[in-house]
Amino acid sequence: MHRPQSGVRSPTGQLNKLFTRGLQRSTLNVVSDAHLEFLIEPFVPDMPGEHVLAAVDVVAGAGLDPDMGPFATTAAGGLEDVIATVTDLLRAGFERGATSVQLRVEIGDAPPPVGLHGALDRMVADVERDIGSALADMSRSEKQQAIARLEAQGAFLLRGSAEALASQMEVSKVTLYAYLNALGE
Repeated sequence: MHRPQSGVRSPTGQLNKLFTRGLQRSTLNVVSDAHLEFLIEPFVPDMPGEHVLAAVDVVAGAGLDPDMGPFATTAAGGLEDVIATVTDLLRAGFERGATSVQLRVEIGDAPPPVGLHGALDRMVADVERDIGSALADMSRSEKQQAIARLEAQGAFLLRGSAEALASQMEVSKVTLYAYLNALGE
């Protein structure tokens, strides 16, 4: 392999950098519609903490018009604006106590689906990882633990979540609701 001498620049390397930088800039400039969705933890339904409010303020300050939903905040704007805002959003959240920030950025004309796309799947994946097995393979007591954790995260506020979770757990809705009712006792 040929290496340039110390202090000598490789013309090929310089051209590649210029071409790549020019391509990235020109590609980003033609993308006018970007959709940002973020979820900041710790998460408490209906009680956004300082870490959430600080991140939302950053997005609003960037002119992206945030919309706080029950689980996540969405915003839209030019791709360059969204990219420029993400670092400040992360910094504001973590500086004020966030333990996790989940981001999703999509480009194109169509807005993202209503609600937090994939929220229930992410909640289930976290619970399965923490407990150590898939919902369907859990023992009765593990399923009850999973239901308790999902309830604490607000999973049952999502439309259709009870049916989806009963199916994933391979239990009836009646059994799932029995697990839920047992939490209140």
